Amino acid sequence: MSAELPDYYFRIRENGAAVFRVDTENRQRRIELEEIATVNVKNGNIKPHGEVKLTPEDLKVIGDWLAKRRALLEARDVDDILRTVDHLNLTAQWVQSRASEAQLEEVTDTLLLAMHDLRLVLVRKKAERLTKGEAAE
Repeated sequence: MSAELPDYYFRIRENGAAVFRVDTENRQRRIELEEIATVNVKNGNIKPHGEVKLTPEDLKVIGDWLAKRRALLEARDVDDILRTVDHLNLTAQWVQSRASEAQLEEVTDTLLLAMHDLRLVLVRKKAERLTKGEAAE
């Protein structure tokens, strides 16, 4: 652990985080976490905890964390999709080289429907982007 602790700690939750102020300046020299707010990553809401009044510095730190967290989650989304492409390639190789008739019977309809649904959405979104591009010219 590093010698310097941050002034704030963000406990990640499903839709955001609970925000704590880190206090080491007490008589017992213990690390204390004072909950000061909750933040929602999806809508950007910052709610003070109880009777806490958030300072401009608190709001700036929370806003900076929120921007970094959103960027991280967006990057993870793209990475997950690229991993899915890899997995689809591995699945194609499995189907071609190792899958038994029983295994193929078990997965074929589900895979075909999922891939068909994905293809429909991708084609529609691509058409929308192309139409917007033509309208902008």
